Amino acid sequence: MEGSMLRVRCSAAWSRIVLSTSLAVAVVVLAAAAVTHAADASKTGGGGVDAPPPGFPADASGSANAEPPVSTKAEASGSAKAPATGSAKAAATGSAKAAATGSAKAAASVSAKGVAVPPSGSAVSAANLEQYRHLLSPGMQWLVERGGTMPVTAYAKIVDPPPYREATEKFAGQVSLSPDGTSLVNHVAGQPCPTIDPGDPWIATKLMFNFASAIAVDDSDTRNFDCDTGQVGSKGNPTRVEKHFLIDHIRRLFFRERLVVDPKPELPNRDAARFKEALYPLIEPFDLKGTGFTFTRYKDQTRQDDTWLYLPQLRRVRRLSSAQRSDALFGQDTDADSFEGYQGNIAWMTWKLVGEQTILGTMHAEQLPVKWGKPSGDFLHDDVWEPRNVWIVEGVSRLPQYAYSKRVIYLDKEVYRVPFTDMYDAGGELWKVWVNNYKFSKEPMPGAKYSMPWPYGYRPSISMVDIQLEHGTYCSLPSSRFPGEQGWYVDLGDEEGTTEEFFDLSQIIAAGRG
Repeated sequence: MEGSMLRVRCSAAWSRIVLSTSLAVAVVVLAAAAVTHAADASKTGGGGVDAPPPGFPADASGSANAEPPVSTKAEASGSAKAPATGSAKAAATGSAKAAATGSAKAAASVSAKGVAVPPSGSAVSAANLEQYRHLLSPGMQWLVERGGTMPVTAYAKIVDPPPYREATEKFAGQVSLSPDGTSLVNHVAGQPCPTIDPGDPWIATKLMFNFASAIAVDDSDTRNFDCDTGQVGSKGNPTRVEKHFLIDHIRRLFFRERLVVDPKPELPNRDAARFKEALYPLIEPFDLKGTGFTFTRYKDQTRQDDTWLYLPQLRRVRRLSSAQRSDALFGQDTDADSFEGYQGNIAWMTWKLVGEQTILGTMHAEQLPVKWGKPSGDFLHDDVWEPRNVWIVEGVSRLPQYAYSKRVIYLDKEVYRVPFTDMYDAGGELWKVWVNNYKFSKEPMPGAKYSMPWPYGYRPSISMVDIQLEHGTYCSLPSSRFPGEQGWYVDLGDEEGTTEEFFDLSQIIAAGRG
């Protein structure tokens, strides 16, 4: 397809208590939100910086192509420095060193491209971490050192749903990137940028727009999920849980990019929204009981979200600003922008492709509800991990006073989901790690009332650990307290209550007072 001189073508938070409460709820809410929905720059030829829009500071950007595992280009994902605790080693994610001993080499499988991966049926733990550091980010290495265990299974291919493939074929040819790289032009549905050119200076931005499109669904309802937060244990001791959250419903409704439920590809609405999301009511903890939350994300990628929070204890509705999205308060570790691996607008970051790598990620979890690991790795799901090929994409915020100096995102080449993400503080030190647990399956659990005609990316759990404070937050989707609850209701229209009225503030207030 021909590019133009004007466009780069794609073929891809009254008082401190109130503020803290608002942000805490926003974090938990957006966690659910995320639930409802996943080249070596020096060799790209472009390898430069994705140009920021006018008025934003410049930063760096960069390249690649999807293929079945296993392959790697040993590139450091942000040259991770050792965190303040000193427990995380500064090994870069892509240093890809060979196994330290001959016996370790013998135990590992070697892919067709020479990357040592654990054999199916084995597990990565602190005992053999040195052999497999090259398959993990610095943050993930810390989790394993702390007690996390990663049972290994063989790679399994994931194919995009037929409606998504068909939409890509139909509409991708008309899509282009705006001159400032902040939005897609003429994107209707499907993958906006299916052709990835290693020499394209906008490759990182296009990869992230592909990610944002891949996690879209017509509608979703995630029910009865809970989260624990507390001090991470060590030396076989469990996490000391400080607070427990339980949420009734988190629903999301897409007005654009619809592929399954009529009307499609667009559901008319007066707000020019891409999608709306709402969480209510909170059931636990008691001091937040009845709280509700809603936000609108607009088709205009540069427009800030409208985020509203109802606090029944104060009988007030408060608006949250986008500047608070990276803050983690009220005893939690999570921030709104980290869910799904990255939950902010693509336009709010300057993106840089720093490399490619083979990693271990969970894409075909066998347990829902989640099974958690044994202490002191009980903050991490105990399920199967498989070798996956990823792009390593670095994002630097264009918003002032953003908490992180950068996010390093490991983006699966095949399905554009994020197995894990590392986040760095203002001094460039490794700070936090986010982990997604995916289950690509036609049904969330055997005997579920609703299933999908094709594999869908359910997420039995999410985890976020503050490495510097040794503190973690981990969530079960759904909670194991509700036997038989499938937790996930996707592309069902209004059959299970996901209607546009559900997202109205009046509905949230009524539920909170009920």
